[in-house]
Parts: sequence; C-alpha cells; structure tokens
Amino acid sequence: MINIENLNLSFKNFSLRDINLRVDKGEYYILLGPSGSGKTLLLETIAGLYRPESGGIYYGEENLLYVPVEKRGVGMVYQNYELFPFLNVKDNISFGLKMRKENKESIERKTIEIMKNFKIENLAMRYPEKLSGGEKQRVALARALITSPRILLLDEPTSALDEIIKKEIHKELKRIHKVFNTAIIHVTHSIEEAMYLGDKIGIIEDGSIKKVYLKEEFNKTIDNKGIVRIFKN
Repeated sequence: MINIENLNLSFKNFSLRDINLRVDKGEYYILLGPSGSGKTLLLETIAGLYRPESGGIYYGEENLLYVPVEKRGVGMVYQNYELFPFLNVKDNISFGLKMRKENKESIERKTIEIMKNFKIENLAMRYPEKLSGGEKQRVALARALITSPRILLLDEPTSALDEIIKKEIHKELKRIHKVFNTAIIHVTHSIEEAMYLGDKIGIIEDGSIKKVYLKEEFNKTIDNKGIVRIFKN
C-alpha cells in the first residue's frame, strides 16, 4: 500500500500543495488532469527525483523519503519512453538487473521471460531507432517491470501513439496489471483512458488533488454530468 500524506513541494514557479493519495496493493490509480497540473512532478517526487518540503511518501510503514532512489522499488515509464539509444532492446530491458549486479544466468533468464511475456523476443537485437511507437512502449514497460517494482509509475504512456496502437497498449496495460499485480499510478489527461483503466481516479488541478472517485462513481459522473463539472467540483 502506498500512502502519500500532506505532501508539499515548491519547484520553480509551481507548487504541489497538501497532496494526499492512497493506492492499495494491486490497485490501478489514475491521476487525471490538464497539462501543467503537476501530474509529472508528483510522479517524479514519488520516484525520488525531488524532495518535498513537508509530508511523507509511505510504502506500508516505510517512509520512502529516507530510502535511496535505487532502493525504493519504483519503476517509471515516461511518455517518450527514455530508452537508451546506444543499447539494443535486450540490453535496455536488462539494464536495471545489471545495475543491481545480479548474476548473468539470472539476468538472461529474467530478460528472456519478460520479452516472451511482452511478445517482443523477435526485437531483442534491434535498437530503439528501428522500433515503432508501440514497440518502444512495450520495451519501456518490460524494462520497468523486470526489476519487480513495488510501484509502477506511468507518465502519459499512450500520448505519443496513434489511436489504433493506443487501444492495443490500453489492453496491454490491463493485462500486465493483472499478471504482475503491481500497484500502478498512471497520469493522463484522457477521460477515456481513466474510465477504461482506473480502479480509482484522482482529479488533479493546480498542484492539488481536488477529488478522488472510485471507478463506478467516476463513470456515472461522466455519463451524467461531463468532465467540465468534474473539474469544477
């Protein structure tokens, strides 16, 4: 369980204010909001790139603010994938395990397993520049999940994809959530994405979470009132 309590952070001319957020084990949490609302900054703070002025980020009883970034058990996928251009697919995926200094046999076994899971073993020797958007997304997800993170952070993971590939990745995200049972925090500005994927949907604006909906409640609100009303409430 991830619990963010009273988190405050000032960054340049923007602030995250009194962020309270809870994600239970295996839950898919959507942060829905417009560009500039603080979604990515919040993810990067959870990942350890920034230290808040106050508040805590807890995994169970452990405050992650006192845990080194590499030991937080956090995997993150950015909207532009952040694949290493000088590494092929197989080496991109296994990078985290190598940084942990796992033995070669374990790295090889886990890398092959996860490439098969994502059906990308045929891409093993290709470099990122030779991959389609959907292929890059699958590689980025495999790289994030191979280390068995406690938390998976997704930053607008489908925003760069066309509509057909986007729907495929939505199905893939549903599948991996079921298979890996990892707590996921996924930020997006897409209402459809939130409705399809989220168990819980938090509305974020101007650096604050305004309201949190369960899936059924959110879908009914959309059907009856529309997103404009949601962002005003």
